[in-house]
Amino acid sequence: MSLEALPFKKEESRSKTIYVPIHLFKQFVEKIQFPNTISFGAKTVECKVAPHPEKKEEYLLSSDLWEQLLIPHEGPINLIHKDEALYIGPLVGIFTAGFTQFNLRPIGERSLFFAKLLSVQQKVGAFYFVFGAHQIDWDAGTINGYFYTKDGWKQTLVPLPNVVYDRLPNRKVENLEVSKEVKSRLQTEYDIPWFNPGFFNKWEIHQLLVGDEEASKHLPESFFQPSFNEIQQMLESHKQVYVKPANGSLGLGIQQLIQKKEEPFVYCRFRKDEENRLRRYSSLKRLLRNQFPYGFDEMIAQQGINLLKWNNNPIDFRIHTNKDENGVWSVSAIAAKIAGTGSITTHVKSGGEVKTVKELLHDIGAHPTIIKKLHSTALLLSEKIDEKMPGFIGEIGFDIGVDQNNHVWMFEANSKPGRTIFAHPRLKADDLQSRRLPLEYAIYLFKSSVETQPDLVNANEYFLR
Repeated sequence: MSLEALPFKKEESRSKTIYVPIHLFKQFVEKIQFPNTISFGAKTVECKVAPHPEKKEEYLLSSDLWEQLLIPHEGPINLIHKDEALYIGPLVGIFTAGFTQFNLRPIGERSLFFAKLLSVQQKVGAFYFVFGAHQIDWDAGTINGYFYTKDGWKQTLVPLPNVVYDRLPNRKVENLEVSKEVKSRLQTEYDIPWFNPGFFNKWEIHQLLVGDEEASKHLPESFFQPSFNEIQQMLESHKQVYVKPANGSLGLGIQQLIQKKEEPFVYCRFRKDEENRLRRYSSLKRLLRNQFPYGFDEMIAQQGINLLKWNNNPIDFRIHTNKDENGVWSVSAIAAKIAGTGSITTHVKSGGEVKTVKELLHDIGAHPTIIKKLHSTALLLSEKIDEKMPGFIGEIGFDIGVDQNNHVWMFEANSKPGRTIFAHPRLKADDLQSRRLPLEYAIYLFKSSVETQPDLVNANEYFLR
């Protein structure tokens, strides 16, 4: 499916007409089937169709329809013709929270992140905006959403969107009744596709994959709410165990237990007050009592892996996967992360360092086929998670490791991955790809939602640019 969109412009007349390229108008003539309605987001109005007066490869819309449909601005769009209806757009809304009163930074510290996301709309062909629950007018069926323009942020009234991309900032906001209501009403009352609908729970993902023969090969041994005996057995077998919250993120709350050979002591490495700490204990019981005074409720104990190392510091890999314009999984970004000295994780905020994968594998003398293994494993896991999880999933961020025998292990899968790795100057292309693909996937959902409308099942369908 090509993603080459055509320009969409306003024509100063009150003719209730959309003007289309000659080749498209000829199709209507040949089939004796002329559209009589046009839809933008959740709004539909009656229209007439005519050939472009200057025979250009673009769409013109008369000003009266432009105003009725609440078109926010000119720009490239996609167009679908089905039966006697035209669908233009898509209009894609990013649902989030944390809005401020400041026009320069309407979503606070995340304003730049969203500005970069929205900047790809001209390249892909869509209308892309950010909105929160408080900006919806349910009675009017409109949203006073934020668009990012050449003049900065601008709040504009638009219809309810064709597709919603979920970028709520955390689980707390996601579980608010107002967030749940927006999601429920847009999906059930308006049948709007909603992708990336929630945060992953680490143990739920593990349970989904552990029963799959292919995926389970990449899962470290893990226990949920582990007992003393389970942690002791894992420590004896693997010499290191990671204990982390099932609903954690950003490496927060992770602790590493270490049993060195021929030593009576047990060590615990963790991070506190923005410092990496290491404590020694005379017994595992004493360590667990001191480090986990509230027990292991909603915690996971995971086998430690003897990872590839750079200057004796462990390495893991952040891999972003996205569905593309055909709804197929692809790797959009990959980077190597090196743990800081004494750090339990490879997170940059804990002293970690980001390198390109080729750069790092060259430095440590590793075989370049590892890159192919990382790609194929990430795509396999994406497909397996997608098969078993409800709803539309459009992107996943994986933390993946490679051991000394070049076996690939999955440590975590995140439905709303962070983007710290893209600060690396050689990852600009990956950054653009990872921002472009969610909008391309939204166009795929837009097309699919029109094609599968039950009252139009037997119709002739065209997807036109």
